[in-house]
Amino acid sequence: MKLFLYYLRNTLLIAIALIIALNIGASISGPISAKQSDSYENLKVFADALSIVEKNYVEDVDNKDLIYGAINGMLSSLDPHSSFMPPESFKEMQVETKGKFGGVGIEITMKEGVLTVVSPIEDTPAFRAGILAGDIIIKIDDVPTKGMTIMDAVKRMRGKKNTKVVLTIYREVEPEPIDFSIIRDIIKIRSVKSKVLEDNYGYVKVTQFQERTTGDLKKALKELKKKTGKLKGLVLDLRNNPGGLLDQAIKVSDLFLSEGLIVYTDGRMEAQKMKFYATGSDTEPQYPIVVIVNAGSASASEIVAGALQDTGRGLILGTKTFGKGSVQTILPMEDGSGIRITTARYYTPNGRSIQAEGITPDLIVEKVVSSVEKKHLVIREKDLRNHMKNGDEKEETKNNKKRSEDKDDDSKEGTDNQVKSALDILKSWEIFMKGMKHTS
Repeated sequence: MKLFLYYLRNTLLIAIALIIALNIGASISGPISAKQSDSYENLKVFADALSIVEKNYVEDVDNKDLIYGAINGMLSSLDPHSSFMPPESFKEMQVETKGKFGGVGIEITMKEGVLTVVSPIEDTPAFRAGILAGDIIIKIDDVPTKGMTIMDAVKRMRGKKNTKVVLTIYREVEPEPIDFSIIRDIIKIRSVKSKVLEDNYGYVKVTQFQERTTGDLKKALKELKKKTGKLKGLVLDLRNNPGGLLDQAIKVSDLFLSEGLIVYTDGRMEAQKMKFYATGSDTEPQYPIVVIVNAGSASASEIVAGALQDTGRGLILGTKTFGKGSVQTILPMEDGSGIRITTARYYTPNGRSIQAEGITPDLIVEKVVSSVEKKHLVIREKDLRNHMKNGDEKEETKNNKKRSEDKDDDSKEGTDNQVKSALDILKSWEIFMKGMKHTS
């Protein structure tokens, strides 16, 4: 490793020296652009800073830590979703996409430099302990999180089964911070859950988009059809689903669409300009679908919701989604580390950019919540520091103009009213859809 870093550093210095020579008239390969010249000048500044720290810092420092820290700082300055993963973190990320890891079970983000819970994952230690969306994590095992990166926080919260971690939480409705003592467990994220609702209507909840999600969803739908004889309609619950793998979002959408565009991406490079279409194979019958979303529905969830909404295949119910409309590419490094970098924005079939905007439901239905939950902080992409712009800031998209904004709900406690509303719509689908056409 040290040999690699030594080689990297000296290669940079050699490149800088070469460019300086070229700039004073020893050009051997043609003119250098102003941008290239600026890049090499800035690399010289970096090499000088590295040398100063190595020689003058009060204690001896590890070259690897300095280089890793510099890369991490560079990526985290771009947007909230670009990051550097040292070898250990990169391995953990690869394990997580398979749906099994040791930890507490929460999705976190940085909001204005503060470590904040996006949502607890259902049926995990954090969920059972009472961690809520919007909670601010101020300490992990008594170590302050100020200045801590997301990857550092994840590393501290991950661990072996049956070991303890203490999260100190600031919650707006509480007078003092609260300590949550949580026993880690193997987090086996069951990405698909299903059940039969009354009158042979089905319910499927997708909690994350992992490697097995499409296969699990197919099995769940097959089981629902076996139990009901014939599905009369489906409630597809994407609430608090933070996203996951792009290919799984496309395949899930493809299950319900027989033809047409599902999603497309647009970036600076030609390879980042891609279009994904429905294949027409294994397509589900044309039963009515109501998709439930909320502020915790992000990324891959928004791709599915946007595709079904734009194509008219499903009706979207709930509250406005998170608004993460960017694509991250994972690039492995030679030393076993990895870079997660934003490479493109994605767009719905009708050309809507979801970035910092989100999906606005066809029908706004607030979740009936407790007095504590209703005052809780709602976080969306547009609230994150350095969030990427929508890409179409000047013009509000046509499909969002006539949809109302979501707001906090002050209604009393109750059952899951959003699922009940979705079921009521399915039961009166034809009448309801005629009404929607008249008001649109």
